[in-house]
Amino acid sequence: MKRIALCIFGVLAISISASAQGGRGAPAPPPPLEPGASQADVDKALLAAPANLKDQAMVIKWKPDFTYDTLRKGGANNRLVCYDRSGFPQQQPFSVECTSVGNLDRAAQNLKFEAAGDRAKTTALIDAAEKDGTRVKPEFGSVWYHQMGADKDHLRSHMTIAVPGATTQTLGLPDNARGGGVWIMNAGTTTAHLMVPGE
Repeated sequence: MKRIALCIFGVLAISISASAQGGRGAPAPPPPLEPGASQADVDKALLAAPANLKDQAMVIKWKPDFTYDTLRKGGANNRLVCYDRSGFPQQQPFSVECTSVGNLDRAAQNLKFEAAGDRAKTTALIDAAEKDGTRVKPEFGSVWYHQMGADKDHLRSHMTIAVPGATTQTLGLPDNARGGGVWIMNAGTTTAHLMVPGE
């Protein structure tokens, strides 16, 4: 079982390395902004992106109906998408996030549930969606990067790796932090993710 967990980390390391290399020679310039997009909005959203993925990441802006406008398309070999969640319900005054483009439906559902107004209502909506099978699953092994805080000068970084449905039995990792290493939070649910000490 521990081999599965090691494979996940190996695949993640290889994919990040491959994305970073992206080919020989000079790195490609960032894609152009879409008409009407603001460079300031793009730069803010990209604060959560790892440096080696930032220039080719897609950037979107959420709308009140949980759809989005594309501010900048991503590069051909980069599946990272970044967006600003600052001031949204249950978010910090400054909050930006990046993840795989395959997780946009999950992110939209998260925003919809958080718009319920408080954590208790959001938790009830999530639990109901888990129970009836309507909870959108994130991509297994995808990374979620966060930067959040009171303002741009007081940010905390956080990163998790989505492993929906994973349990101690399937991954060989504990479901609590007592061991001091990587562990599975919310094991057995679509929200299951790997927590990395220090993140």
